[in-house]
Amino acid sequence: MKKLVLLLAVITSMGVNAQNSAERNVVNVNGEGTVNVVPDQVTISSRIETEGLNAEDVKKENDKIANNIFKYLKSQGVAEKNIQTEYVNLNKRTDYNTKEETYVANQSISIKLENLKNYEKIMQGLLKNGLNRINSVSFSSSNMEEYQKEARKKAVLDAKQKAEDLVAPLDQEIGKAVMISESSQNNYPVMRMAEMKSSQSSDQQTIAPGEMEISVSVTISFQLY
Repeated sequence: MKKLVLLLAVITSMGVNAQNSAERNVVNVNGEGTVNVVPDQVTISSRIETEGLNAEDVKKENDKIANNIFKYLKSQGVAEKNIQTEYVNLNKRTDYNTKEETYVANQSISIKLENLKNYEKIMQGLLKNGLNRINSVSFSSSNMEEYQKEARKKAVLDAKQKAEDLVAPLDQEIGKAVMISESSQNNYPVMRMAEMKSSQSSDQQTIAPGEMEISVSVTISFQLY
C-alpha cells in the first residue's frame, strides 16, 4: 500500500511539473486594433432651467416648457425611446449680497437623433420651444457592433504578428493561443456648450462630427515551441 501511495504521489508530481512547464512555455503579447468611423448619430444632453420667486410657478413653467419640447420632438419623428428625462430638481437659490431668495427648477433631457442630418433643424426647434441649456453633444455610429468586430479582429492579428516577430530571431515558433483577454475603448467626439440662444438660422452648419475612434486591446498568451 505504501508503494502504491508513493507511486501515485510521484505520478501526480510529474503531472503538476509538466503542467507548470507548459504554462511557462508561452509568449505573452498585447495587440491593438483601431477603426476610424464617421458618426451618423448624435445625442444631445440638454437642460431646461427656469427661475423665479415662487416655487410652484417656477415648477409649472419648467413643466410647460418640457411638455412643449416633448410634443415638438414627437412631431419631428423622434422615437420616444430616444427621449429620456435624466433628472428633475427644484432648489432654492440665495443671493448673499442682496439676500434675495429665488427658486430654480431644472429638468435634464437626453435626446438621441438617429439621423445626423436632422441636427440643425431640430436644435433650432428645441431652442424656439424654450430649451435654454446644452450640457454636451456627442456622436456615435449605428453600426457600432460591426466596427467593434473589425477592431477586435485587427487587435488579434496584431498580437499574433507581434508574437511571431518576437520568437523569429530565436528560431522558435508560436502555437495555439492558450489565454485571451480584451479591453475596449471608444473615443467619441464630444462638444460641450453652455447657455444656448436661438439666434442662428437653421441653414447654418454649427457642428463638425469628424471621426470617432473605436479601439480594442487584447492580451494573448501563445504556446512557445
